[in-house]
Amino acid sequence: MKKTVPYINNLKGNRVISMMTAYDYPTAKAVSEAEIDIILVGDSLAQVVLGHDDTLSVTVDEMLHHVKAVTNANPSSLVVADMPYLSYHINVSDSLKNAGRFIQEGKADAVKVEGGEKRKEVINALIDAEIPVMGHLGLTPQSKNLMGGYKIQGKTLDLAKKLFEDALLLQETGCFAIVLEGVPTIVAQSISENLTIPTIGIGAGKYTDGQVLVIHDLIGMKSKEYIDAKFVKRYGEQYDSTVKALVEYKKDIENSDFPSEEHSYDMGSDIQDSLKEWKKEIKKILS
Repeated sequence: MKKTVPYINNLKGNRVISMMTAYDYPTAKAVSEAEIDIILVGDSLAQVVLGHDDTLSVTVDEMLHHVKAVTNANPSSLVVADMPYLSYHINVSDSLKNAGRFIQEGKADAVKVEGGEKRKEVINALIDAEIPVMGHLGLTPQSKNLMGGYKIQGKTLDLAKKLFEDALLLQETGCFAIVLEGVPTIVAQSISENLTIPTIGIGAGKYTDGQVLVIHDLIGMKSKEYIDAKFVKRYGEQYDSTVKALVEYKKDIENSDFPSEEHSYDMGSDIQDSLKEWKKEIKKILS
């Protein structure tokens, strides 16, 4: 069954929502097979896939390329496309066009936008255009220069109050869910308990309505931005196993152990029976 925005909304209060990043066809297939509720094609691909130093470098076209790869897998998960830096910061018209591309060309089910009150006008326009919007508050990576780096947000009463007010505003504006990133547990819990829409936490404790991680961090596939933060739980060591497989492959080909007869094709029986004639043909070709 394909998961939809109403389906995700109805999970609040019934069970914990699962969300995972995916950036390509095979990963999207795996995430869908695991019955994860939401796939986020995150702008984190700038670091974990493209090797940039931060998320600010990825473009709409690059994001769209990966969104298409994910939706080509026809996942049952709801697919949310991250709107990258400057794709919704300049004016409402351009924001609407960029978001529309993710829906129309990329076949995403929704988009994600970082920020609170300052994004109200943009979010209103997107929802008016029938584009579902997931909000994102707390540690918003696109604001890292303004924040002075990747720092926990809402650690003082004033900042926690602002986060709470922004969450209420995003709900009122029409966001169907909100990511809470890098927020103290008690703040995320208070926000989650007072919203009617789901919250998805990352580094925000266990009391949000759902959880999300970057898949490279979860499976242990090292990348340019390989997070070993407190909030990450490693469920595999795929990088190490990949290197081990490559070392074994190199050893096999150097020792002529691969390809073996098992991995090789025979010539057709008609040619096999006429091997002498075949060798004559080779001599003719070479002469």
